[in-house]
Amino acid sequence: MLEPATDSTKQVRTLFLSDVHLGMKGCQADKLLEFLREYDAETIYLVGDIVDGWQLKASWHWPQTHNDVVQKLLRKARKGARVLYIPGNHDEFLRDYYGTHFGGIEVVEDAVHVAADGKRYLVIHGDLFDVVIRHARWLALLGDKAYDFAIWLNTHLNRLRRSFGLTYWSLAQWAKLKVKNAVNFIGEFECTLAAEAHRRGLDGVICGHIHYAVIRRQADFVYVNCGDWIESCTAVIEDFNGALEIVRWTARGPWLDDVATVAVPGWPEAAACRFGAIGAQRQAKDSARRISLWPPPLSQSRHYWAVRAALLAAA
Repeated sequence: MLEPATDSTKQVRTLFLSDVHLGMKGCQADKLLEFLREYDAETIYLVGDIVDGWQLKASWHWPQTHNDVVQKLLRKARKGARVLYIPGNHDEFLRDYYGTHFGGIEVVEDAVHVAADGKRYLVIHGDLFDVVIRHARWLALLGDKAYDFAIWLNTHLNRLRRSFGLTYWSLAQWAKLKVKNAVNFIGEFECTLAAEAHRRGLDGVICGHIHYAVIRRQADFVYVNCGDWIESCTAVIEDFNGALEIVRWTARGPWLDDVATVAVPGWPEAAACRFGAIGAQRQAKDSARRISLWPPPLSQSRHYWAVRAALLAAA
């Protein structure tokens, strides 16, 4: 039974976190700790890339704040919250432990979340729908290094901006919105995941992977991306009426992101009619270790050089 929230915490029905990247120097674990102290939930979904195994394998980095985040999540599980961990590509080592509990945290391949309003959402990291991750791992690793450099560059740029009294500015987020190839990649990723959820007969999908927090609504379907805790410091919450919102954690505390309530340009207008067509082409090949996928041809991965390196869109 979940313990009642204290006066200093906000109680929500469900909390979704992704792409924390504990073990990476750019992880803003201190802000995540503040967020976790502010919010309690009955159910917490860790939607992949919570621990960055790629970074830890290359160079060990595990400060106290990263350990504190793990301890905070374990403490929430001990106090009665249901915590589900859905591994991504950076913490893929946990995919050998589906069905296992670690300190009350359950490791699962994916999940179907039933919201308070009865809507059913596919909860999945999303990397298994990424052509490069599945078929060109070396390119994904190269992009990961490019993203590390971008974070380093962004840190120094913002130190300079602060010296002039300017606010924080994200190079990667700017590139994702301004460069055509990035917009194309984001649109294709969203449409592919939406098609998979539609094929399963669900009302929406909640994912991570591309570090781009958004909630898009089209007809009766909802696409949700949790964002990340490298730059945007975002999470998705569900209230007790089933409404989903993006919370962006700033230096001033929580801020409900307006993007959660509007249709954002770039969402393919033809997505609704594509769902059936794409889903029909996907043949179910379920196994104990793999979800069914219909990966697009490798020729569609032409945008990845720009996305992984120039656009700095780390997975």
